[in-house]
Amino acid sequence: MKLATHCLAIAAVSLAFVGQAFATEAPADRGEYVARLGNCVACHSIPDAPPFSGGLKMATPLGAIYTTNITPDAKTGIGSYTYEDFDKAMRLGVAKDGHRLYPAMPYPSYAKMNEDDMKALYNFFMKSVPAAAVENKPSEIPAPLNMRWPLAIWNILFAEDDRYENKAGKDEAWNRGAYLVQGLGHCGACHTPRGLAFNEKGYDEDDAQFLIGAPLDNWSASNLRQDVNTGLGRWSLGELTEFLKNGHNKYGTAFGTMTEVINNSTQYMTDADITAIATYLKAIPGGREKNDNPYAYNAETAKNLLAREYTSTGALVYAQQCLSCHLADGAGHAPYLPPLAGNPITVDPSPASLINIVLNGTQRIVVDGMPDAYGMPQYRVLLSDQEIADSVTFIRNSWGNKAAPVTVKEVADVRKATDPAGDQIHILRMK
Repeated sequence: MKLATHCLAIAAVSLAFVGQAFATEAPADRGEYVARLGNCVACHSIPDAPPFSGGLKMATPLGAIYTTNITPDAKTGIGSYTYEDFDKAMRLGVAKDGHRLYPAMPYPSYAKMNEDDMKALYNFFMKSVPAAAVENKPSEIPAPLNMRWPLAIWNILFAEDDRYENKAGKDEAWNRGAYLVQGLGHCGACHTPRGLAFNEKGYDEDDAQFLIGAPLDNWSASNLRQDVNTGLGRWSLGELTEFLKNGHNKYGTAFGTMTEVINNSTQYMTDADITAIATYLKAIPGGREKNDNPYAYNAETAKNLLAREYTSTGALVYAQQCLSCHLADGAGHAPYLPPLAGNPITVDPSPASLINIVLNGTQRIVVDGMPDAYGMPQYRVLLSDQEIADSVTFIRNSWGNKAAPVTVKEVADVRKATDPAGDQIHILRMK
């Protein structure tokens, strides 16, 4: 079955729910704020359906599943859940009727939530979210693979159920950031690679694979560690907080599923919480790169482009299609038209994100109710797989960028997987 990227659905959800699922300003209700921190709307909502009524299709290695209705409807939602039932589902992955949830629901992260936040979230769903009688869709996992009892063993092997406790020797901001990143924000669900059993390969900063970047939705979820070229090593604390608040900074712009994180979650966080997240991330050492040779700009590419010397593979395509926005020197017009020179995404070991952006463009970031005026157009019709492979290879090896070339097959695979004629589906991958 052909697939379309999850972000297409999320972009519509983000715009449709402004003023419906949440207040459009920083919420006064603590439970609503906790729901913002957890970005619950992203997975439990789809366009043209009531907020939080579920229905988002998610592909797993075993088959597709659908997110559930978490409105307070007594029959189809969680209206009959006591607080204890809710806490057990959120933290342990066990529904009220006893069936176990698939770990596509990030309950190993939510297990770290403190009781005050959990109670506030429960009250929000029970008292502030309108009930919606929307039946849950059955999974498409075939028997006998759809048996859920093995998940009890999975939980023993891979899930943790302890609430977060402040780490000795760390200050208040670091601990608050760790709590948000590891727990409510469940950042590792996207940015940490998964093992063969679909387990995240790390749940905190003590694990070398934690937040080191991972494949997701035909994107490459970014490395959030302090690697100097492919991670956040060159970002200052202020530049990181700017990105979380606005979706932009001088290094790049949010794309893919990170767009909906900005649209629905991080922009609504308090300055203190955003600073706490940035403080924690800045403290996690790099782990992907073998050396600390920082990116250094090379002016040769700009010189050749301005002289119309298109000797490098892909240079002519870049000059024809990309130069007007991203400029001959690859600097773009930061923070809104992102730079390509020195952008961690351009030298990511996986070219999936660049390929996806060129093929399918980007969705609008909506901050303070105002959609971005700028967006990347899609080139899936205008450019062939060969032309995209050549231009992305050029970008990954120009202005001082150094990354592996891109093959035609890699482009063709992303093109097929993100065919807009297919279903809107959230793809969960292992690595």
